[in-house]
Amino acid sequence: MELSRNLVYLLILGCYLVAVVAIGLITGRGAKKGSDYFLGGRRIGPWVTAFSFVAAYYSSVLIIGGGGFGYKFGMASIWVGAINVLVGCFLAWAVLGRRLRRMTHRLDTITVPGFFAERFGSPSARLFSAAIIILFLTIYNVAVLKGMGNTLEVLMGWPYWLAVIVSGAIILLYVAVGGYLAVVWTSFVQAWIMIFGLIFLTVFALIQVGGLENLNASLAAINPGLMKTPGVWGWAGLISYCLIVSFGVWGMPQLVIRFYSIKKANLLRIGTVLAVVGGSVALLPYLNGAIARVLYPNLAELYPNVPQGQLADLAIPTLVKNVLPSWAGGLLLAGVVAAGMSTFAAILIIVSSAVVRDLVQKGLRVKMSERKLVMWGRIVSLAAGVVSLLIALRPPDLILVITAFAWAVIASTNLWPILFGVYWKHTSKAGVLASMISGAGVALLWQALAKIGWKPIVSSGIHGFIPGIIVGLLTLIVISFFTRKPEPERLKRAFARNTPYPVTRRNIP
Repeated sequence: MELSRNLVYLLILGCYLVAVVAIGLITGRGAKKGSDYFLGGRRIGPWVTAFSFVAAYYSSVLIIGGGGFGYKFGMASIWVGAINVLVGCFLAWAVLGRRLRRMTHRLDTITVPGFFAERFGSPSARLFSAAIIILFLTIYNVAVLKGMGNTLEVLMGWPYWLAVIVSGAIILLYVAVGGYLAVVWTSFVQAWIMIFGLIFLTVFALIQVGGLENLNASLAAINPGLMKTPGVWGWAGLISYCLIVSFGVWGMPQLVIRFYSIKKANLLRIGTVLAVVGGSVALLPYLNGAIARVLYPNLAELYPNVPQGQLADLAIPTLVKNVLPSWAGGLLLAGVVAAGMSTFAAILIIVSSAVVRDLVQKGLRVKMSERKLVMWGRIVSLAAGVVSLLIALRPPDLILVITAFAWAVIASTNLWPILFGVYWKHTSKAGVLASMISGAGVALLWQALAKIGWKPIVSSGIHGFIPGIIVGLLTLIVISFFTRKPEPERLKRAFARNTPYPVTRRNIP
């Protein structure tokens, strides 16, 4: 029976991997220029944009990490998924989408750090943002690889190290060849596999646990706090994580870049609806994690060799292995791997563009032909992936803990400059740079003090993202009021709706 199950898993997973590699090879033929490799030539439709956003947003971090938090904290964790849909999908698209698409087109920029340089006239902001993106998205990729590795480890019986290497190698192949087009098209396919896999898991898991009513009673019997809000989590922890993985999206370059690449700004209205509908599956991993807590309350007995702090991340793989028939388990296995691959691939493109476009070509002013830009983009994508892969072989902590650490610093750096950049003309380059440095610095310091066990911070339960964005916001507003806003010609180029774009850079210092 075990052999046949593993064969089914292997066949489904194998077919999926062949398909994504084929997509990468086919789309790679169109990557002739830097804008093609890093942004798909700004010719992506609303369906592909929306569902590739969902896949890159949720990934194996949501499926495995969200399930782990559902296992630890019970039904209160479902609020995280609900806020994901409201703030991370609907409001992010509605508030940022159209303005960011139009402005980045006018400014002729293809990266988030590049937007800061062109919108505010601040090369320093470009360099600082690029450095933060390169470092902390590499750390985030460790969480993504860990999610895929944990899944293959439990469901396929592979050693963890082999699972990480195999999944990582496949991604490196199609990203290096296909670039951004490969990322969004494979992510589009991956989103559907992830969505159907999660739906199947939820149906079978609810049947196994005896329905919602029995689930609620069983959780209350284990610990009444698992049925309450905030319950065993506490308000500070729950609100912190809701904000960081929802509002934090507004500052995550691998997600906001989707707004850059859509064909037309008007198509973002359709994309918003599609992103919200597809994004609604965010609630399911947390629910399934709570179900796993009832069905498998003692994971330590099932996995005696796994560190205590990482056991919760095995809740969803264990549930899949035990409640789903082989074909459905294979589908969800492919879904988890697909979700992880979509995010990992999106991050590689962002890291590559930050290194090649923002640091080397723009920061160091190294001249590159379009052909060399694509070549070095591929090389850096491979190098960044290998670094993440090596770190993931010995991961530090729970998946969502790694994710929250990386997201806190990146979002504290980029969120306010993006939001104020598209809405507030008085935002100054001094205010933006100060906001980036202070926000990232406070977020890092707060988390470092929490790590060493400083009691005032540990007892507060507040994540570093919260003080990071508060300090970043106040710094940006105060300093912008007392410093000069960008030149009139620069503002005209960024904001003038009736100006043909991209506008000439004449008279802009």
